[in-house]
Amino acid sequence: MTARSTAEVADLPKAAVGNKPDHTLVFNKVSKFFNLRKTDRSDPGQMVALKEVSATVEPGEFITLLGPSGCGKTTLLRMTAGLLKPDEGSITVGGVALQSPRKDACMVFQNFGLLPWRTIASNVEFPLELDGMPKKQRAERAKYFLNLVGLSSFGSHFPHELSGGMQQRVGIARAMMREPIMIFMDEPFGALDAQTREQLQEDFLKIWQQTKMTVLFVTHSIDEALLLSDRIFVLAARPGRLASIIESPLAPYRLTEDIHARPEFATYRAELRKLLLDAH
Repeated sequence: MTARSTAEVADLPKAAVGNKPDHTLVFNKVSKFFNLRKTDRSDPGQMVALKEVSATVEPGEFITLLGPSGCGKTTLLRMTAGLLKPDEGSITVGGVALQSPRKDACMVFQNFGLLPWRTIASNVEFPLELDGMPKKQRAERAKYFLNLVGLSSFGSHFPHELSGGMQQRVGIARAMMREPIMIFMDEPFGALDAQTREQLQEDFLKIWQQTKMTVLFVTHSIDEALLLSDRIFVLAARPGRLASIIESPLAPYRLTEDIHARPEFATYRAELRKLLLDAH
């Protein structure tokens, strides 16, 4: 995309981009079931949310999970974040089975989840406050990440004084306070207007390029998947399963060009739309 941003993305501290442990993410035949209220004897009373999902995500990859509502995208994301456990199969990070949420992995939800009684700066500081980091140190780090997302002058404001797009920037800054090696995003831009959404997509790509984080990003938007991804995991519903893994043909251009202006964009979009329809 064309290079422009609400904030200059400065080089991150060495701790954020230095040597990190292997965090290759592996899904091995992951399945998840949810119990339902039985209505008659023939009713199995169980819904298959995901069935035998297998894939590998390399460190630093940007992966989008694309598919219709009810295909298990958010369920897979929550399992990867350690908020749910697989009923079958396994999820490993660097060869170690995932058992619970990790401090070096953070989640950004569609709803901003900000604490209304705290200032923007104190919202961003909150994870490190829970960790017991001294106030001065966490305040300095909050200032850095607020600047990174273009909100350096809004630290003393309260959430209700910010627009939806600005509040989502706060959520991203807060998620980055622990300098995660992985970040999981559940339609974080879905509720925003088109112009704000495009700006945040552009800005987040720059942050991702700087931090080398692994990103799993849930979306319903074909355009968003083509714009952001290294690879697109296409999920099909009933039962939720991984139908296809697509290498994004536009990935090499996303940080330097306007993807929508490329002549092949419409062709790739139509092909991906057909793939989604066939996966139903």
